Amino acid sequence: MSKSDYPPGYDDHHAPQGGNYSAPPAYGFPSFDGPPPGYPSAPYPPGPNTPLYAGQPGGNPSAPYPGQPAGPPGAWYPSPPPMPPLAPPTIPSDVLNSDSEFAASNGNWDSVSLRHAFIRKVYLILAAQLMITTAIVAVFTFVDPVKKFVRDNQAVYWASYGVYFVTHLVLVCCQGPRRKSPWNMILLLIFTLALSYMTGTISSFYSTKAVFLALTITAVVCIAVTVFCFQTKVDFTKCQGLFCVLGIVVFVTGIITTIVLAFKYVPWLHMLYASLGAIVFTMFLAYHTQLLIGNRKYSISPEEYVFAALSIYVDIIQIFLFLLQIIGASTK
Repeated sequence: MSKSDYPPGYDDHHAPQGGNYSAPPAYGFPSFDGPPPGYPSAPYPPGPNTPLYAGQPGGNPSAPYPGQPAGPPGAWYPSPPPMPPLAPPTIPSDVLNSDSEFAASNGNWDSVSLRHAFIRKVYLILAAQLMITTAIVAVFTFVDPVKKFVRDNQAVYWASYGVYFVTHLVLVCCQGPRRKSPWNMILLLIFTLALSYMTGTISSFYSTKAVFLALTITAVVCIAVTVFCFQTKVDFTKCQGLFCVLGIVVFVTGIITTIVLAFKYVPWLHMLYASLGAIVFTMFLAYHTQLLIGNRKYSISPEEYVFAALSIYVDIIQIFLFLLQIIGASTK
C-alpha cells in the first residue's frame, strides 16, 4: 500500500495549502506593543513587563497611577484648605467714647410719637445695612470666581478692616460728621460696605450649610433679644460700667487670639474666643436695644440715629460671625 493510501497526518492536515503564510504565534499571551490606533496611550503600559502602578516590583516609584499627574509620591494629593480669618477684634461703640454724648438720663422722650418715629428711622437704616450685608455674603458664598478671589487675596480683607476701623472711630468719636447730613450717611455706607466685605470673606471659607445655620440662629437670637427688651423690667442701661469692662475684655482677647493663631492654630482657643464674643455681643445687643427704646434710666438722644443704627448693626454682625465660626468648626 502506498503512502498516499493512508489518511493524512496532523502535520499534513494543518499545513498551508499554498502561499507564504506567517508562522502561528507561540503559546501564551502575545506581546503588547501599545494601544490600538486612535486610543490614548496614558492608561496602557508600554510593554508586557511594565508594571501597572508605581508600587509594583520593578516599577518606577515616581510613576503615578494611570490617569494621575506625574511627580513624586503624594504629589497628586490635594492641599488642605486655608484657615479662615478670625472675626475681627472689635470694640463696642460705647467704649470708644463717653456715654454722656449718647445716653442721657431723663432724655427728651416725653412725646410717644417722637420716640416711635426715632425707632422706625433707626430700624429702617438697620434693615438697609443688613440687606447690603446679606447680598454680599450671598455673592461671596454662591459665586465660585468671587469666592476664589476673596480667599486668595486676604490682603483686601485686612485693608477693608482698616477702612472699617477708621470709619468706626470717626462716626463714634466725631460728633460733627456723625450728625451732619449727608456726611453721616456717606460714612455709614462706607462703614457698612467694609464690614460687609469682611463678613462675606469669612463666610466664603465655610460651607453653605454652616452659613445658613449661623444666619438662622442669629435671626432667632436677635428677635428673642428684641422682644425680651421690650417686655422685661430689667434695666440693662444701669450697668454701663460692666458693659464697658466687657467691651475692653473682648477687644483685648480678640487681639491676643489673632496674634497667637497667626503663628500656630489652636482650635480650643479659637472656639473659646468665638463663644466669649457671641455671649458678650448678645448682651450688648440687649443693652443697645434698651437705649433705643428709651423707657429706661438712660436713652439715646433722638439726634443720634446713626449711632443707634451703627451700634445694633455691629452687634448683629458680630453675633453672626462668632456663631459661624463655632458652627463651621463643628460641621467639618
